[in-house]
Amino acid sequence: MDKRTRCAVLFFGLFLAIFLVFTVTTTSAKTIELSYANFFPPTHAMSILPETWCREVEKRTNGAVKITYYPGGTLSAAAKIITDVMDGIADIGTSVIGYTPGIFPAMQAIDLPMGYPDAYVATKVINDFYNKYKFQSFSKVKVFYLFAHGPGILHSKKPVRVLEDLRGMKIRAYGFSVAMAEALGGVPVAMGQGGAYEALQKGVAEATIAPMEVLKGWKQAEVITSTTECYDIGYTAGFFVVMNLDKWNSLPKDVQKVMEDVNKEWLGKYPDAWAKADEEGREFTLSKGNQIIPLSAAESARWVKAMTPVVDNYAKEITAKGFKGKEYVDFIRAKVKEYSKK
Repeated sequence: MDKRTRCAVLFFGLFLAIFLVFTVTTTSAKTIELSYANFFPPTHAMSILPETWCREVEKRTNGAVKITYYPGGTLSAAAKIITDVMDGIADIGTSVIGYTPGIFPAMQAIDLPMGYPDAYVATKVINDFYNKYKFQSFSKVKVFYLFAHGPGILHSKKPVRVLEDLRGMKIRAYGFSVAMAEALGGVPVAMGQGGAYEALQKGVAEATIAPMEVLKGWKQAEVITSTTECYDIGYTAGFFVVMNLDKWNSLPKDVQKVMEDVNKEWLGKYPDAWAKADEEGREFTLSKGNQIIPLSAAESARWVKAMTPVVDNYAKEITAKGFKGKEYVDFIRAKVKEYSKK
């Protein structure tokens, strides 16, 4: 090989090396773009928290990750978020376990009317329940964390002081709260929170079973006049924050660690946010001139007794599908009792 040829080969080799280094550097520095779907309206506390999660991940990855946040169902409707994340339509999503009971038949037990006193207890219980049983319902996604709201109680267009006041009343409900509405003597109107305001405004529903926060967070104090504090049958709604599993597995390990670290911090923020939202809901409804009616101990016991078939029927139905219905109920009930003492 003559001198000119050797020089040409060396030059080509140097050029190729520089090209490869440039390509690898450019590829490794390419921004990771992700989407996050949520159904809560943008101003709701449960929309603000996920958005700040997105910004925190971006900050801690020094801009290596860019997350486009879609609140208010603009990317995916509440009942479709879980399947849309599984299918990769959304990379990350937050929604309600009970909106898709067919996917979460066992995990939905968390929503039973167990008398949850607040979001702190409910969030502890849902995570203990998931960590103990690791249901396959979540096997197709990466679970970031689970959380739950404060006690779901009754809000109505006219005062409800005793069970008899509920007979024939059209009650907005979903999941187990449909069975709760029936057990209380009402007529369930099944729908998520997104349609509740209009349903109450137009008389399609005359009441709703939901946490106190909906009175301000979803503006429902504008279309009801009364809240009944039936806390002894307070239910909760379990929520998930999940990511498409393939997308998660494709992330660099350092990015995964950042997300895991932020997840641990953000989980602790949810009970505080729910508690604040419940208190703001109470203040907002009172500012509208609405009344809040406590139940007497004797009347509350009647409501609790009415819920017995709701819990028992769940245990029987889920057991028939091959799950441990009674064990789930006993576990959740014991955990509610345990954490309520702390």
